Amino acid sequence: MLKLGIIGTHWITDQFIDATVKNGHWQLTSVYSRNLQRARDYGEPKHATEFFDDLDNFFNDGSFDVVYIASPNVLHYQQVRLAIENDKHVIIEKPAFTNPDEFSQIEALLQAHPTVRLIEAARHVHTPLFAAVKDQLNEMNTVQGATFTFMKYSSRYDQVLAGETPNVFSPEFAGGALQDLGVYPIYAAAALFGEPDTVVYFPTMIDTGADGKGGAVLKYPDFEVTLNFGKIANSHMPSEIYGLKDTLVMDNIADMTEATYFDENQKAHKLDAVVPDNSMSPEVDEFTKVLEQPNDLNNLKSYETWFKLSRLVNSLTYSLRESAGIKFPNEQ
Repeated sequence: MLKLGIIGTHWITDQFIDATVKNGHWQLTSVYSRNLQRARDYGEPKHATEFFDDLDNFFNDGSFDVVYIASPNVLHYQQVRLAIENDKHVIIEKPAFTNPDEFSQIEALLQAHPTVRLIEAARHVHTPLFAAVKDQLNEMNTVQGATFTFMKYSSRYDQVLAGETPNVFSPEFAGGALQDLGVYPIYAAAALFGEPDTVVYFPTMIDTGADGKGGAVLKYPDFEVTLNFGKIANSHMPSEIYGLKDTLVMDNIADMTEATYFDENQKAHKLDAVVPDNSMSPEVDEFTKVLEQPNDLNNLKSYETWFKLSRLVNSLTYSLRESAGIKFPNEQ
């Protein structure tokens, strides 16, 4: 049984905990919040038994094996450091870190703690339907590019319009569209096509100093992948991968529930794959195997693949931000 500690008490944590309950190999034991009463209010209905409002005490005294971190982006690096130094496995919500320097420092720390596993939670690339898309892509004779879209209006933008600066739109907290919803299409492109030659990002900046939405182009040797993402508008456009006469269409690159392959005669073939009620369940199931038996050769191979992909996504996200001249205060 994997004992779980959590940092971040909101809806995405609810979804993760629900996936661990469905998996059956996890027990929530420990909850951290800056407010101790909030930690209790959140954790007690979920049968947690330990509550903390001090991070050092959480990591030193908590009885958990794995910590799930879903805090504001700018806090990830320091919290992951504390976890690794205390030999806790880490599942970190995307984006894991804000720049390659942070990633490199954590990678070096992991080498000093070789039994610890660090996994970035990118749920969409672990689903059976994403695997089916990848299999279909490998059968396409020609690839001429792709367009991935994920644009969803954030209720927090109402606060921005009212003159406030919520964390998700604050440069101080490493917020903005690229560092949030943009990570989903970047992950998909990296998982499906690998590392591009060059990248460029064209952001729409908002009053808080963050990017509200934007478009990015990833240039590969023989094609381009265009990414459209944002938090200040809604898009209902599908995502597509272009062959020659054939096309692979996905309803939503981040929350995929349907994918269809149109062959050269434009005949539709719906990809057959299970779509779970909880989109985090497939990643939790895969993470469970790796964390319960970390030295199994297949599990070790999976972990190394995820880690390399996480490193690539971190590098691409930073390069896109750099191309647009977006800097965060903690980096200056």
